[in-house]
Amino acid sequence: MAKPLRIGLPSGSLQEATLDLFRRAGYTISRASRTYRPAIDDPNFEIRLLRAQEIAAYVQDGFLDLGLTGSDWIQETRAKVQPVSTLRFSKATAQPARWVIAVPNRSPIRRPSQLRGKRIATEAVGLVRQYLSKHKIKAKVEFSWGATEVKVPELADAIADITETGSSLLANGLRILDTILESYPQLIANRNVWSNSADRVRIQNLAMLLEGALRARDLVGLKMNVPRRCLRSVSSTLSSLRDPTISPLARDGWVAVETVMEEKTVRSIIPRLKQLGAEGIIEYPLNKVVS
Repeated sequence: MAKPLRIGLPSGSLQEATLDLFRRAGYTISRASRTYRPAIDDPNFEIRLLRAQEIAAYVQDGFLDLGLTGSDWIQETRAKVQPVSTLRFSKATAQPARWVIAVPNRSPIRRPSQLRGKRIATEAVGLVRQYLSKHKIKAKVEFSWGATEVKVPELADAIADITETGSSLLANGLRILDTILESYPQLIANRNVWSNSADRVRIQNLAMLLEGALRARDLVGLKMNVPRRCLRSVSSTLSSLRDPTISPLARDGWVAVETVMEEKTVRSIIPRLKQLGAEGIIEYPLNKVVS
């Protein structure tokens, strides 16, 4: 049997969302809180839990065969890796994480150009320097070891930090000046591993299942029995990914209809389907939708 591929998954704030994504893709990963090597129920892979900031460099250097980390940290470390898939999920929402420049509410700084000559604290020094260079702003960028939001106004004039909703910055009395970049997690591979055809297939299969799990996130399956005379009206009511599947039933004049649709639309559609003559309507969750 082929040697297991070592996958680096992010610990910290993105850990639970990542483990849940793998679960919905069909993989069970132990949630032991004090190990960086949790078990996975697939002999093709081994898991390493690491800080998202470190994963791209470890993949580049071959200590990991593949990894899942934010595109921001790939850009920050300038790691030479093979992009496999962009996975559109985050810690709490489906929205991208944002790196932003923020200042205290009482700061006289109102626009990025006023950062000239100022001191900016951040964990993503490279990203901030790239942003400042792009906007022709000269400022001092200092590395922050954490709790960046408390550095202003005493230790820095502004910070660059990551946020999904901005609520944490708001709670700390900070005001966003500008967005540096948006970032989603990416599945990446070591270039030498990717060049091996057998390993590439295993990685592509993993990516397909993870993408399928994300695609199914807001979808449900819906099936029902429908009189043939009502079929056209029912079909036109269903807003499905594809045309609904229609199968004859043993009961004369009836067919089974099955489709996939957005969960948020189901509550308004089911009463309409019932009015049109559908019976035995069943809604069920989906783990994966693979196109």
